[in-house]
Amino acid sequence: MTTSIKTRERTAIIQSLSAGVVPRIGLRHIQVGRAEEIKAVLTDISKIKDESASIRFIIGKYGSGKSFFLNLSRIVALEQKLVVTQADITPDRRLHASNGQARQLYAELMHNMSTKAKPDGGAMVSVVEKWISDLDFTLREEGKDQADITKSIYSQLKPLQDLVSGYDFATVVAKYYEGYFSQNEILQGCAIRWLSGEYITKTEAYHDLGVRTIINDSTIYDYLKLWGSFVRMAGYNGLLVNIDEMGVLSHRLNSSQARNSNYEMILRILNDSLQGNVKSIGFMFAGIDEFLLDRRRGLMSYDALARRLSENEFAREGRKDFSGPVIRLDNLTPEDTYILLHNVRNVFASGDPTKNLIPDEGITGFMTFCAQTLGSEFYMTPGDVVKKFVGFLSVIEQNPDSSWQEILNILPGDSKKESNVSDSPINISNDDNDELVSFKL
Repeated sequence: MTTSIKTRERTAIIQSLSAGVVPRIGLRHIQVGRAEEIKAVLTDISKIKDESASIRFIIGKYGSGKSFFLNLSRIVALEQKLVVTQADITPDRRLHASNGQARQLYAELMHNMSTKAKPDGGAMVSVVEKWISDLDFTLREEGKDQADITKSIYSQLKPLQDLVSGYDFATVVAKYYEGYFSQNEILQGCAIRWLSGEYITKTEAYHDLGVRTIINDSTIYDYLKLWGSFVRMAGYNGLLVNIDEMGVLSHRLNSSQARNSNYEMILRILNDSLQGNVKSIGFMFAGIDEFLLDRRRGLMSYDALARRLSENEFAREGRKDFSGPVIRLDNLTPEDTYILLHNVRNVFASGDPTKNLIPDEGITGFMTFCAQTLGSEFYMTPGDVVKKFVGFLSVIEQNPDSSWQEILNILPGDSKKESNVSDSPINISNDDNDELVSFKL
């Protein structure tokens, strides 16, 4: 069964893949493999929905599909009615700092907050307003007047006040309601600005909102936990925090003290998640192999993390164990690579097989060409494979007078003889590609 692909999705997928980055939309059109890993993520989501917590470290080589897997997990989580927030670590955005870098990471996470209704980010306001409007409607149905509703808003937020930094968080949400009821957009904007971590001084926050604290480098984790509890109150199933490019911490922070401070924060999150000290929140950290394994700069250089993240010695010879926090992304098989390239060809054709730029033999010819050029390295980085294939198809699309054989410098018919892929046709069924996975637990 074929599925028509929207022009917007086609453009986003091709542009992203040609630049070597992961598209934010249309992933279902190119997703392949990783079924067992996605099942592990579904198990984590089930824990979050049951008011528990989860933590995962997604580890793989450059181009192995870590960012793709995070985005895939984001889509799965949104389908399961979680709120998802996502950001990349950079030298200016990290988990622990003293000059505003941690607060900037928090601000980026808040900017990228997503729900199923707003999957592309910017969902913070809608999450807050969903809680407020639902509660306001319920109380008015009960015949409460405005004074009673205002009191109820504060009483409903009392569970948050029992958490670290919860009193001011609850106060600011209540201030947003005051602005919401009185149509005071300035007060609403100040509340969202505070919740987004954009206030720099306590004096300004006190003047605008009457609170004496602001979200700073030392408190971002406390506020992420508060968001985990608040989104449950707003009718969602929990919060998933995805953080990519963790290798920046291990290999771009030259100060060992700065690295260890960030590792201490990771250890705190790991302990809380595994020991049941937090609820309704999950964390996914993605990084290169060296981020985990480097004994001098990576997580394994920090003894407490090394003990907790060591691999199960019995999970070897192809056996996998997803009970621990680490998910290692293995290389795609040649068969999976073939299907992946088949899906990319389908995107170029907008889902119409009659518009395919090359036949199936062209895919095997391309794989043979690359395998002969790059050897076994060809299958180690799906990102590089796809980037090269998108470039190949783009040249064919823009040069219709040139055949794919000419571009690959092979004679017609040679691809099948030299292919490392099985001569028998690979069973490519797109019946399961219309949906990423079954999202029902």
